[in-house]
Amino acid sequence: MPADDPYRDPTLPVEERVTDLLGRMTLPEKVGQMLQLDSRGDLKEIVTGKLAGSILHTSPQKLLEAIDLAAGTRLGIPLLTAEDCIHGHSFWPGATIFPTQLAMAASWDADLIERVARTTAVEVSATGVHWTFSPVLCIARDLRWGRVDETFGEDPYLIGELGAAMVRGYQGGGLTDPTAILATAKHFAGYSETQGGRDASEADLTPRKLRAWFLPPFERVAREGVATFMLGYQSMDGVPITTNRWLLNDVLKQEWGFTGTLVTDWDNVGRMVWEQQVCADLAEAAAAAVRAGNDLVMTTPGFFEGAQEAVANGTLDEAGIDEAVRRILRLKFRLGLFENPRGPDADRQAAVIGRPEHTQLNLETARRSLVLLRNDGVLPLPAGKRIAVLGPNADDVSAQLGDWAGDSGQVDWLPDGHPRELTETVLDGFRFFKKDEITYARGARIVELVPDPDGTHFPDGQPRPPVAQGVPIDEAELAEAVAAATAADVAVVVVGDTVALTGESKSTATLELQGGQVALLEAVAATGTPMVVVQVGSKPLVLPPAAVEAAALIQAFNPGMRGGRAIAELVLGAIEPTGRLPITVPRHVGQQPVYYNQIRGQHGRRYADLSQEPQFVFGEGLSYTTVEYSDLVLAQTDLPPDGTIRAQVTLTNTGDRPALETVQVYVTDLVTSVTWAERELKTYRQVQVLPKASITVDLELPVAACTLVTADGRRVVEPGAFELQVGPNSRDRIVARFTVTN
Repeated sequence: MPADDPYRDPTLPVEERVTDLLGRMTLPEKVGQMLQLDSRGDLKEIVTGKLAGSILHTSPQKLLEAIDLAAGTRLGIPLLTAEDCIHGHSFWPGATIFPTQLAMAASWDADLIERVARTTAVEVSATGVHWTFSPVLCIARDLRWGRVDETFGEDPYLIGELGAAMVRGYQGGGLTDPTAILATAKHFAGYSETQGGRDASEADLTPRKLRAWFLPPFERVAREGVATFMLGYQSMDGVPITTNRWLLNDVLKQEWGFTGTLVTDWDNVGRMVWEQQVCADLAEAAAAAVRAGNDLVMTTPGFFEGAQEAVANGTLDEAGIDEAVRRILRLKFRLGLFENPRGPDADRQAAVIGRPEHTQLNLETARRSLVLLRNDGVLPLPAGKRIAVLGPNADDVSAQLGDWAGDSGQVDWLPDGHPRELTETVLDGFRFFKKDEITYARGARIVELVPDPDGTHFPDGQPRPPVAQGVPIDEAELAEAVAAATAADVAVVVVGDTVALTGESKSTATLELQGGQVALLEAVAATGTPMVVVQVGSKPLVLPPAAVEAAALIQAFNPGMRGGRAIAELVLGAIEPTGRLPITVPRHVGQQPVYYNQIRGQHGRRYADLSQEPQFVFGEGLSYTTVEYSDLVLAQTDLPPDGTIRAQVTLTNTGDRPALETVQVYVTDLVTSVTWAERELKTYRQVQVLPKASITVDLELPVAACTLVTADGRRVVEPGAFELQVGPNSRDRIVARFTVTN
């Protein structure tokens, strides 16, 4: 290969190198660059046959082989390697697996989440992976959806702030930073707003509804400099997102000025043929996808032939392919892959993967992710108590790590999951502190897997996941748990769901606890032993009275490798409960959706047979003390549209333990030209309040944040009366009024 080829000269500007290389490429080479293929297949065929520009799901053993194959192609264009490093380096043995996004969101701490993403990037970049498909910016408003755990919850502002923090952490000091990895804003956009919570179905959205709620988190990270966007699976008003030129071009590229790279989700282009049936063949689908502005096409191998056929028959202009390839090459040059393909580095791996500092951050994050929802005074437990640790998730590594980790099913090189000794389950956590005072019984099981009655494979050849069905009550297991609870001073019962009920294509029709879990809770409650219920699972679930009325209730979501230690610390009083719900908890599945920022008049106050009041509200969470709010004072009550709302509120800790209080600031526009949300989170602050102390907290909010989206799709601040609402959650607030002047 001539050393003086301009595209190989690192001293030249990136655009000059891109133009030179693009001019040397044949049509097959260009189309190949647009392919991102699953490297669990025939790697040689992927890289040298279809000339793929990117690969994903590459086992540690295949990464070096892939790099060598790419270097041996005619132009030696390096590969972009990608993986679903969703909450840690998900499928690398020994990597640090953090709590899931939903669990991390309960911390309401953007700085903490930025540190988590930075740590993940340091580990990921040492293994030859350049790109993570994270953060997820979908808004979780129907809990039946199977991917709630991957989100930051239900609020657009909180999602945007935490997502931006994650982007900063992943991308580090910029793409020339050797520890930086590409972040991905996904799933663009409105993917979670599907009918009945069913994954990847038609999204019930209008352009105005998108602008009002679903686009702001994506715009936030676009302005943060996120490198890539991934599309959702769904269609919207009859148009697959893959071909929605208004969304991909007019909004993302023109309005927001995004110049990065777009990638489809898994086989989006093929799905337009075999699933959505809006294209007759892959040539038509490829042409539509390129014209809409897609760059990388994930796991549609037939795009290689389809795009070339579309150029040959005149339905696709090669210039459209050139523009997509230009964006892909630009990204590779910015990463410096032509000079250094950033392959696996064994020395760096030994130095950084699972290092003690990362383990400590993992524990800190798990601690901050725990939400105490009920406590009749039993917690924190005094010393000397005999504890029965019970329940199907008390010693279940998979449930604790959650989806996209270890043995959750997306890859084939970790059939038994991450090394067992790296994860502390709840049982492990209690035994660490109180080995001689702990008894354990599972007491119940959740689900078992059976073959899908629709067949073993989807039309595109992918295997269908098995179907989950509840496991019947095992009377012997239940009796063992009852005996353990009866002999103990306190029963800690760990319930929830499993990875079999979590993820893509795994939406659930119900939110109730599955298998024998309700029977277990009722039987333990009947013993009279005080019961602490801990939920370890992917999303909030509907709880039976035995759990709602338990002595204490802790929402842990999927707290990661150190979650069990953190839960034990919380119960035993070694740490303070600080988490706050990033999502609303319903009383019944029939209340869906029950998110806090409902449109006024949308649902009314109740059903004929059930209140619309949730079990627990957005932002809710207890401390081991009580913090009272008082004296909300505005510095100015008449404000111009370009002004700043300045307020003070007094917090008083009435107890004997310190509190990390999340002061939440909501705004209500009292009269609007269109129907709008009852209230919206606009900012928040976390402050320490010492025992028996009072502090004054300063709050600031630009008036420009008090917007709505008009009937014709404009985001504006309308003059008039507003309420500033400040409190510990979305329900309990103190209020001050202000007016925005013309």
